Amino acid sequence: MQHDQPATLGDLHLATRLVHHDYLPPPGFVAPQPGVYKASTVIFPNVAAMRSREWKDKSGYTYGLHGTPTTFILEERLCALEGGLQCVLVPSGLAAIANVGLALLKPGDEVLIPDNAYGPGKDLAQGELARFGVRHVLYDPLDPADLAARITPATRLVWLEAPGSVTMEFPDLCEQVRICRERGVITALDNTWGAGLAFAPFDLLGDGDGSGGGGSLGVDISAHALTKYPSGGGDVLMGSVITRDPGLHMKIKLTHMRLGLGVGANDAEAVLRALPSVGLRYRAHDEAARTLARWLQQQAAVAQLLHPALPDAPGHAHWKALCGAAHGGQGAAAGLFSVMIDARYTQDQVDTFCDSLRLFKLGYSWGGPMSLVVPYQLSSMRTRPTPHLRPGTLVRFSIGLEAVEDLRQDLEQALASAFGGA
Repeated sequence: MQHDQPATLGDLHLATRLVHHDYLPPPGFVAPQPGVYKASTVIFPNVAAMRSREWKDKSGYTYGLHGTPTTFILEERLCALEGGLQCVLVPSGLAAIANVGLALLKPGDEVLIPDNAYGPGKDLAQGELARFGVRHVLYDPLDPADLAARITPATRLVWLEAPGSVTMEFPDLCEQVRICRERGVITALDNTWGAGLAFAPFDLLGDGDGSGGGGSLGVDISAHALTKYPSGGGDVLMGSVITRDPGLHMKIKLTHMRLGLGVGANDAEAVLRALPSVGLRYRAHDEAARTLARWLQQQAAVAQLLHPALPDAPGHAHWKALCGAAHGGQGAAAGLFSVMIDARYTQDQVDTFCDSLRLFKLGYSWGGPMSLVVPYQLSSMRTRPTPHLRPGTLVRFSIGLEAVEDLRQDLEQALASAFGGA
């Protein structure tokens, strides 16, 4: 039996018309923020387009995981921020670290990681990578010679972190990259702290032209937890992996595809909205953190202040050489620092100090508008000796966007509550 086809959309049932309505808004709409495109399915005009369209070079759209106008725009703006040429977006900073490792390492390979690296990244090496037959070795981030001595013919990847997680040591990043480049080993930097603002990861000496060629000294890969400063609201989980080398990027991108990694359009929108103010926010966090760090440095309960922009901090000279020219010679740093509470105070007293804070909230992460505090048990986080750290209990602060004087008064009352006048 032959059925007549409906002549117009109006001849279809309502349920069908609500799905297949053919209205398209006129082109040419331009606004300060880019549009938010949400898609798993992408529609092709014909079979030839379906078979020929390419997603790897961003010349077309094939499936939501492979990119939409919203994610493509965010990737390009992040490249502009960090000085890279290619970017993939992942669901978190840790996912960025995992994407790099899974793309570049195979059984029998070796990865070197600084002892003060982000803890979950080390856990990944000890867990999944080890089970896949990848060996990991921890090196001293403050001793380039130790890094050089630990590179073997099996070393395929060296992770860098500037400064180190929690203890904030700033390494000689330029020398570390030189060592790895001389030995033909790929370098990947966790650039969350620098955020593309404190220093240029792909042009560490400032002699590159942004083309990715020539002799400029820079890392091969920048991994970034966009959860922090690019988002700025404490409400987005996202990461990025940025490169300049097309071949290296394609290895990362194909692994990204095979793992099914992707980000939501609304999260991409949130980061796009926040990016124009990231420089202003970063500097505000920085200035507030330095003011409070200098004040805490004078308090009797504080045995050591760990902030790379302060003269006595481990690696300060390296921070000054790399980041010190920014902001009219004031340098640039994230709004993050740690203090070592004097060893004469117990863990219970340190916990009381943290619990007594009213404006500083107990919570992980950083880079958002609210100031945060976390006490750490350092012995569980380091395998190598730390003679540059004084005895005591470490507390990390992330400074938000509150008034500095209100934060200082909060610190003052909590110090008095936990440690008294001494």
